[in-house]
Amino acid sequence: MECRVENNRENCNCTYEPCPRKGICCECIRYHWRMKELPACLFPDEVEKTWDRSLARFIEIYQ
Repeated sequence: MECRVENNRENCNCTYEPCPRKGICCECIRYHWRMKELPACLFPDEVEKTWDRSLARFIEIYQ
């Protein structure tokens, strides 16, 4: 399967500008999961801006 990096970038709400993984979802997920986090795209924009991508924050939002 071919990665659609440009489409992914258009839909990426990550506000961390120097991120080298923008648009490369598989790398982004792997990176954040190693840190017990989730990627920005799973959070509403107002929460993503806090850069708190913890599992606890995700559960708090969606419970």
